Amino acid sequence: MNLRFIEWIWHIKGSLALAPGQTAQDAFDSLDPLFRQRGTTSERSGTTLTFTKKDQDAQDKMSIFDDGILRIEDGATGPVLRYYLASRALLFCFLAPLLFIGFGQLTVALGKLETPAKEEAAKKPEKEEAVQPQNPIDKFLGAPAPEKPKKDPADKAKKDDKKHSPTAAYVFAAIFAALYVIGRVLEDRLIRSVFRKAVRGSEELPELVTA
Repeated sequence: MNLRFIEWIWHIKGSLALAPGQTAQDAFDSLDPLFRQRGTTSERSGTTLTFTKKDQDAQDKMSIFDDGILRIEDGATGPVLRYYLASRALLFCFLAPLLFIGFGQLTVALGKLETPAKEEAAKKPEKEEAVQPQNPIDKFLGAPAPEKPKKDPADKAKKDDKKHSPTAAYVFAAIFAALYVIGRVLEDRLIRSVFRKAVRGSEELPELVTA
């Protein structure tokens, strides 16, 4: 399978026009504070910057990404920053709904497998529960005799339906699907905004504080 057709699931890529005359060195210097955060390692090679993140802090502006490549290329109107970032968090949110749907289908299948056994058991006559004899004192005082316990088939059916209901699995699948769609769109816009502010010098990023 060619991964190019599915890598968009957990990768975010885009481009950003730089100021005319801005060199790769200038652009990477502006972006440098982003890659001096805790748990981040980066390497420059000419017009290319690669980075990886491990155990990154939640406060990191790029905490959702695990690795990526940034390149400075010549565009039609000037230098362009192109980025290609990978996120395991996005991949997890994409796969989680499929996993929960699988659980739901498995629950339905197990319910169908148990149906013949339940039907066979329903055909067999149930043993009647013996009625407890009334206490002589209660009888003397005129208390009513204990009634025979009744079994409600509807209650048993409800319990069986609840036991094999795939509803919970489908609810979790919907939640993670929504998280993926929102996160995929939102993170694309956020990282573009972070890069744009950094290379244009309109945002001061904090230095890495080491213990």
